[in-house]
Amino acid sequence: MGERHIDIALRVNGEDVRERVEARKTLVDFLRDDLGLTGSHIGCEQGVCGACTVLVDDEVVRGCLVLAVQCDGAAVETIEGVSDSGAIADLQDAFQRRNALQCGFCTPGMLIGAQALLAQVASSKGGVPSREEIREHLSGNYCRCTGYQAIVDAIESVAQTRAGTKG
Repeated sequence: MGERHIDIALRVNGEDVRERVEARKTLVDFLRDDLGLTGSHIGCEQGVCGACTVLVDDEVVRGCLVLAVQCDGAAVETIEGVSDSGAIADLQDAFQRRNALQCGFCTPGMLIGAQALLAQVASSKGGVPSREEIREHLSGNYCRCTGYQAIVDAIESVAQTRAGTKG
């Protein structure tokens, strides 16, 4: 018995995509294998490491837990999309300046998660998230290299700059 394939249409990084995919193919596998967008990594394949983090309709999701067919009609943003648009240029710069990246495996998920947190804070209460809020928001993204301190420092510095509270 052959694999069942389904036609899907979605928007990936601002571009319309129409593909025929296996019904059980994960979103991260679709992005990497079919579209060549390899910035989102495959880590634990159980949704706990955060390496496959992407945005689907502006919501942070784990690409290993979502099927590509579930994204039919959705807008998907990957690290390539938010990077190319310049939306996270300040975060990328801060991660580099603060040495908040080492091997880089977790970095795409960290950057997408950080951007989502800062956008959420800006639209709700404004200001700067506390270090505890930053840590809580990133708690589902594992980093084995930096120990998180530099990552939190980088995100906090960008939040302060964006809020106009950094002197």
